[in-house]
Amino acid sequence: MSEEAAWQSGGAVSAPPGSVRIVIVDDHSIVRQGLRSLLEREQDLEVVGEASTAAEAVAVVGRTRPEVVLLDLKLSSGEDTEGLALCERLTGEHEGLGVLVLTTFLDEKLVVDAVHRGARGYVVKDVDTTELVRAIRAVARKESAFDSRSAAAMVHSMNNRSTAPELTERELGVLRLMATGSSNRHVGGQLYISETTVKFHVRNIMRKLDASTRAEAVYEASKRGLI
Repeated sequence: MSEEAAWQSGGAVSAPPGSVRIVIVDDHSIVRQGLRSLLEREQDLEVVGEASTAAEAVAVVGRTRPEVVLLDLKLSSGEDTEGLALCERLTGEHEGLGVLVLTTFLDEKLVVDAVHRGARGYVVKDVDTTELVRAIRAVARKESAFDSRSAAAMVHSMNNRSTAPELTERELGVLRLMATGSSNRHVGGQLYISETTVKFHVRNIMRKLDASTRAEAVYEASKRGLI
């Protein structure tokens, strides 16, 4: 089967060694084609499949085993957030899979719900290409990734909640920066501590919140009113 034929059937496409394998899930063909064209300009990114429905996505992800799924929340003319259930299924069935929500919808509840369902990041479709690529790479590294507006929505949803004494002040400072999708290096730069120290705090935060990912830690903290 040729690469083009494999693409059209949703089958696996051979990616260069070390590249980030991506599946695009969106119900609009022109959006999928545009994203593929943009992303494949990057030497370390390789789109290995696409899907327009939840059922297609489950099948394509099962065949291609990507590192990252770019997922729209609206996959049909009826349900506006069908992608949330799909996100939960994909992350539940494929350990280590990174889901990055790429959608036109933005409100606090959707951002928090997406993280709760397993998403590592959330960006709005009019984000610029540089920021989208940055988010994809962060998700592939198992970090969280939010654009400025979704990060603001996440942080705003945590406002006006009392701070429980479960985390130290330093850990809370690290956690607030994690909620914006900041890397360990950026957190260290903001707090004037080493990247190694940031990693130590992140591990403690995740342990205390019984979280397995940074995004899950942020979600758990928001539920408990920690930030």
